Amino acid sequence: MTCTGEEVEGRGAPPLWWARRRDVVVDVALAVVSVVECAWEGVAFAHEAGVPVVLGVLFGVVVGSAIVLRRRWPAAVVLVGIAVAPAAMGFLLGVVGLYSLASSGVPRRIIATLASMSLAGTFVVTYLRTRGDVEADTALVVVLSVFMAVALTVPPVLFGLYVGARRRLMESLHERADSLERELSLLADRAEERAEWARKEERTRIAREMHDVVAHRVSLMVVHAAALEAVALKDPARAARNAALVGDMGRQALTELREMLGVLRAESPKVGVPRSGVLVGSAGSAGRVMASVAGGEEEGPSLAGLEALVGQSRAAGMVVEVVVQGESPGYAAVVERTVYRVVQEALTNCHKHAPGARVVVRLAHRVGEVAMQVENGPCGGEVAGAGLPSGGNGLVGMKERVSGLGGVFVSGPTEAGGFRVSAILPAG
Repeated sequence: MTCTGEEVEGRGAPPLWWARRRDVVVDVALAVVSVVECAWEGVAFAHEAGVPVVLGVLFGVVVGSAIVLRRRWPAAVVLVGIAVAPAAMGFLLGVVGLYSLASSGVPRRIIATLASMSLAGTFVVTYLRTRGDVEADTALVVVLSVFMAVALTVPPVLFGLYVGARRRLMESLHERADSLERELSLLADRAEERAEWARKEERTRIAREMHDVVAHRVSLMVVHAAALEAVALKDPARAARNAALVGDMGRQALTELREMLGVLRAESPKVGVPRSGVLVGSAGSAGRVMASVAGGEEEGPSLAGLEALVGQSRAAGMVVEVVVQGESPGYAAVVERTVYRVVQEALTNCHKHAPGARVVVRLAHRVGEVAMQVENGPCGGEVAGAGLPSGGNGLVGMKERVSGLGGVFVSGPTEAGGFRVSAILPAG
């Protein structure tokens, strides 16, 4: 057994009520000493009581061996000591019993009652024996009796109370330490979960932004490249214009990618959990980097770039109509950036899945919110660039962007055979 009562591997548990093997050894040693003492005192008791010496010794052995019960029933050991006090027997038994009683967890009133009984019994026995053996003044006998009673009762009780209080304090401290360790472990687990969530969120933001930048630009480049291939020999002037558009879009895509990669290289928040379980890294810096990855608070596309965005689709051969209702009161950068990205991704999907279809882009500035809708009609036939690959993340990314700002996103096919993407964002 360990000091906490846990069994040591390869060893059996202590017998009966003992928590540790060391306690068994201590109690058995005390019992041996007490048995020898009580057996020796039993001889004198047998002579005084006029009984055989063997009975006196046997009685002393039984009384002395009661000390092994001090951890299980300390009150019983004290009562045995009080009972045999008239026989001038059990000095060690009484002292150890009072100490064990005071250091145990029994109520204080029981300790006070038994200690008072022991004090009174010791006083009476000492007074009677001293008065009969010594020719002395009564006052001196009383003083001597009081001294013996206090000396045999008060010190073991006070020492037992001190040891018991100290033991309970240590147990409380151990419990607090265990509780604190569990709390730290829980905090470490939560911090690790938060760190993992932050890493996942950062990866999602980067993937979404990369998708918006690359998918739209590259889709238009593929459309123009296909058109360039089709008209290269028939219409050199148009082929030259398409080649120039492909070059411009490629440069724009490279510029945006450089900006994003530059942000990632400039600041890389270190979010992790050390051994102490405390989250490392500044939440503010992590948030700034994530915002920068998503386009930044001050930089990135805005509503002013919608006309150019639509112009790129028109240059690729798409028929796009723009309808704006109301006047823009000026929105936060993240709101304008989200509107731009939703329209951009919707136009990209039109290039991929509805080549030749007529597209209508609607933008409504309302009180406290801004609404947008991109709707395409049925596919108008095969055009250059049809059949572009799709990763299936466009609608998911748009919904994540809108939901992240507390908006509403809806998408689905129309009755006319086209597709509609709608979103409403709060202006704040």
